[in-house]
Amino acid sequence: MTIELVNLPSEEITCSTCKANCCQLEVMLITDTGVPEKFIAEDKWGSMSMARLDDGWCAALDRATMLCSIYEQRPWICREFEMGGYECLAERT
Repeated sequence: MTIELVNLPSEEITCSTCKANCCQLEVMLITDTGVPEKFIAEDKWGSMSMARLDDGWCAALDRATMLCSIYEQRPWICREFEMGGYECLAERT
């Protein structure tokens, strides 16, 4: 059996060291968490997702702080995306 090692970031991942890489992922809205309408995009089939700007970043990301501007109303998927978890580490590499 071969074990593949993952390159882990050398720094501890906290809000102050977060690179907000997950804010470039597509986020489907599957539950109502109170996301303001101006941050919701709807496709031609009626599916809703977080709106993204032309450069691909989430429209709710505050570019000055790289923090979520709607943190208390963020989508369920964002709530489940654990800082420093497997998916987070995979997006940072």
